[in-house]
Amino acid sequence: MRATLSQIYALLLAAQLAHAATPTQDEVMARAAILYGGRMAEHVIDRDAQFTARVRTIAGVLIAQARRDYPETANWAWEIHTTDDSEQSADCMAGGKILVSKPYVDRLGLNDAELAMLLAHEIEHAALHHNLKEYEAALRLEPAWEQRPFIELEHAVDHDRGLMGKLAALNYAQEEEADREGLRLAWRAGWPAERLAGYFRKMMRASDWPRLSKADYPSPALRWRAAQAVAADLQKK
Repeated sequence: MRATLSQIYALLLAAQLAHAATPTQDEVMARAAILYGGRMAEHVIDRDAQFTARVRTIAGVLIAQARRDYPETANWAWEIHTTDDSEQSADCMAGGKILVSKPYVDRLGLNDAELAMLLAHEIEHAALHHNLKEYEAALRLEPAWEQRPFIELEHAVDHDRGLMGKLAALNYAQEEEADREGLRLAWRAGWPAERLAGYFRKMMRASDWPRLSKADYPSPALRWRAAQAVAADLQKK
């Protein structure tokens, strides 16, 4: 019997993910698509049609700008969904798979510019290949992972405390980069820089520990000050 396209895809993907040595961006995106599909099955998605339309409208403007700034992203199969899960905030997985929590946006009371900043930060994580760079760094730090399945490495970067500790400085720098480049992306897309920076002020005010930085994450207060500096620089242009 002739194999279906989905069967061929599954076989190719299994071969690609057989080991973690030198993962490619295509492999990372293929795996992200699978994980994203699982998340869609686990959540009630897009229940609030008005909120979903708002998110998709804002994200659409940002994605159009990302396609200009990062031509590779023009070929991505972008997806945008919303969830009522209060434990979520927002994220953009490799390949442009976006999920936004309505309770998070409501809790912070984000206006459209501030929501654009939240989305732009997450889009930059994907556009800058932060997941791929994290896996590459993990393999440099612990070469033994090259002999293990990629899905085990994928799990380890988020759950293995030893490896997470070694990756903490990289993750910290990636958060700073996503903040900085996300603000610039949204500004190029048309939002005023000072209004975009307002997201970080609201995030800081909503935080239980606004001045507490972690090894892998700058504090909300530091992120707010950095955003103010970027916004002030952009306003001069």
